[in-house]
Amino acid sequence: MTYTKQSARGLRALAAAVALAFAASPALAQDKVKVGFMLPYTGTFAALGNAITNGFKLAITEQGGKLGGREIEYVTVDDESDPAKAPENVNKLIKRDQVDVIVGTVHSGVAMAMAKAAKDNNALLLVPNAGQDEITGPMCAPNIIRTSFTNSAPGVAMGKVAADRGHKTAVTLTWKYAAGDQSVSGFKQSFEKAGGKVVKELTLPFPTVEFQPLLTEIASLKPDAVYVFFAGGGAVKFVKDYDAAGLRKSIPLYGAGFLTDGTLQAQGASAEGLLTTLHYADELDNPKNNAFRAAYKKAYTIEPDVYAMQGYDTGQLLAAGTKAVGGDMKKRDALIKAMQTAKVDSPRGPFALSRANNPIQDYYLRRVEGGKNKAIGVAIKAYEDPATGCKM
Repeated sequence: MTYTKQSARGLRALAAAVALAFAASPALAQDKVKVGFMLPYTGTFAALGNAITNGFKLAITEQGGKLGGREIEYVTVDDESDPAKAPENVNKLIKRDQVDVIVGTVHSGVAMAMAKAAKDNNALLLVPNAGQDEITGPMCAPNIIRTSFTNSAPGVAMGKVAADRGHKTAVTLTWKYAAGDQSVSGFKQSFEKAGGKVVKELTLPFPTVEFQPLLTEIASLKPDAVYVFFAGGGAVKFVKDYDAAGLRKSIPLYGAGFLTDGTLQAQGASAEGLLTTLHYADELDNPKNNAFRAAYKKAYTIEPDVYAMQGYDTGQLLAAGTKAVGGDMKKRDALIKAMQTAKVDSPRGPFALSRANNPIQDYYLRRVEGGKNKAIGVAIKAYEDPATGCKM
């Protein structure tokens, strides 16, 4: 066969057309979806960050290991639970790594810096734990979506429970930071609305765990009940110290569920019988939770906790959004709309997002029995945070 210049030009044109067709085909030539994890992997909250990561990846594994049919690249930053480092860290993900979506974090102070950066740069932020009320309040935005809770909500639920149980006086105790302040504020609001009185609000700096002077003060005040907010390693030490001080038998201890979530093995017998309120419990009897717990234990050889569940649901929600847009992360408005309108079949029970992109969900009353956080009732049904200040 003889090739002329004209036929050569024709072949080059054909090759270019084929190359263009391949480039235009999402299934053949799209980049990977870049997911940026900004979570604590060292320090007090390290176990929480790992659980969230594991839960997220389990959800993606159940989607065939892809998002909207596209491969995934994970970029990881240890936020060290340090708000001072948060702006630099989050900007690494947004500007240097140019991730499609950011997942983080645990510490509310760090999350506030992340939310500000997300608003300033129109970056997609999924919050799998940090409950800072303002994130879905005055700082709310379509591109900021939370899959966990607001800090005040478990406290609101427990304030009602404490009042219903006949307690008239209470002392609150927490680390002095946003999560603790808002949690005890929620408790005080609902407890006093129901006729109770918070007689003392005690705090100590985060992440200090020198509880003895405060336990001595609680003993002298003799309230009907104590409500606390602690998590991670601090929660382990507090529960054990409260028991060792002899207070467990004389003054009922209540807390947001993080007091006993992910901490029960280390707390041992000191935690038995404690009542907490949270949007999840270990042995909620529904098909999704049973399947989730079995799959998580098989994958990671440990039982999942609320943090793992929240990571899992963050993965589920993102998967629903990317499926709706066929993996095209440039279709941001459609992606966000799909997540906002999704009905998530969660281990906690089905939930949907509020107008402020915060879950509308049940809060359970839980009792520690045999090393498990067992649901013994619903403290508040289908609670929707008021999202005060949200203009979205």
